[in-house]
Amino acid sequence: MPQDSRDSEHRQGRRAALVIAGTAVFWVLATLIGGELGLDNRTLALFDLIALGGFVWALWMIYNIWRARQDNKG
Repeated sequence: MPQDSRDSEHRQGRRAALVIAGTAVFWVLATLIGGELGLDNRTLALFDLIALGGFVWALWMIYNIWRARQDNKG
């Protein structure tokens, strides 16, 4: 596998990891701050849906990285 391809995969992997970590931090902070501020359940559910979208997006990124690696094997 060429070095450029590996570097690209590493960058994409780091980006996916950052999306996961950032989404997790956002979710925890939104839940804690929302609870302290007394936000209603609809607002907290919105934050949950935003976090779910972030996790799904990261999963999609990881799937694309995996598919690219499978294509490069042959």
